[in-house]
Amino acid sequence: MNDNLQSHYLVQRYLLMTLDPLHIGTGGYRLGRVDLSIVREPGTRLPKIPGTSLHGAARSYAAYLYETPEAAGQSQENIEEPEKNPVCYTFGYIKGKNSDDSEQNAHSGVVNVADAHILLFPVHSVAGPVWVSTPQRLREAGFKNVQPESVPDEQIYLSWNHPNRLNLGWLMLDVAPSATFTLPEVWKNDPRWTAVQKRIALVSDGIFSHIVNSNLEVRTSVSIDPRTGAAADKALFTYEALPRATWLWLDVVEDDYRKGFPASDQKAQQFQHKRPLDVVRAGLELAEYLGIGGMGTRGFGRIQIVGNPIEINPLEQTAAQNDQKQEAAQ
Repeated sequence: MNDNLQSHYLVQRYLLMTLDPLHIGTGGYRLGRVDLSIVREPGTRLPKIPGTSLHGAARSYAAYLYETPEAAGQSQENIEEPEKNPVCYTFGYIKGKNSDDSEQNAHSGVVNVADAHILLFPVHSVAGPVWVSTPQRLREAGFKNVQPESVPDEQIYLSWNHPNRLNLGWLMLDVAPSATFTLPEVWKNDPRWTAVQKRIALVSDGIFSHIVNSNLEVRTSVSIDPRTGAAADKALFTYEALPRATWLWLDVVEDDYRKGFPASDQKAQQFQHKRPLDVVRAGLELAEYLGIGGMGTRGFGRIQIVGNPIEINPLEQTAAQNDQKQEAAQ
């Protein structure tokens, strides 16, 4: 395959951990367990962080890092040469308006930020805090040699020894033989991983959704009347969030078909940013301090990158899979 073509595409897989409760709202009140619910996957009903939220936060923070905050908006009218701005080049830009017969200068971005999915979910048990996942989720995130292949609904596999049964909140499950897996090398020596690797529990996919949704953090707040300084009448509301120390993973795909990233830009050289993926990472790193999602003034939203991202060339991976299929057919 053409080397120049392969260099256009690259995937970086990130491992993230929430430092605070995280609330990505659905945009309105709902009748149910809480007033303000969070975004969920349609099929599994598991909470997630939408790629749109991550994309917007990464762009905004990268724009401030490059000292061009006008690059974070919907229109880049105040940027003279957006194609030479690393943030505009990475995330896309629109300049000019067709309504007044002016020529419109627009380009879509060259990165795709996928949704972040739960990998390890913290739950209280009689043995202390444990981080719950499923074999399938570990494989999807890049873990190798995951055993068991699947878990019966009534059992739980642990990465440490524990007798008989273990509770996960309100749920009691039979302890099966030990779970084993191999972590990607780039995450292996991170101190945050070493802190939880002996506290991982694997359950079935069906049970996992119930465990997560019954152990979300739920808080109650009230609006304050500025005239009295006391709680406003009928202003009590509840909202849910992913708890602190939830682990997630996501893919960021670079599809740089133009190959014109302005690496010679002064700020790009200062931060040693050589391609669009470097700009995305710089923006995501600031989420550790500035947070994403709602309720930021209530101490919500900070999220941290764990270790270095895994780099995957999708074209090479597809070619290798095709070779394996041909060998198996022969």
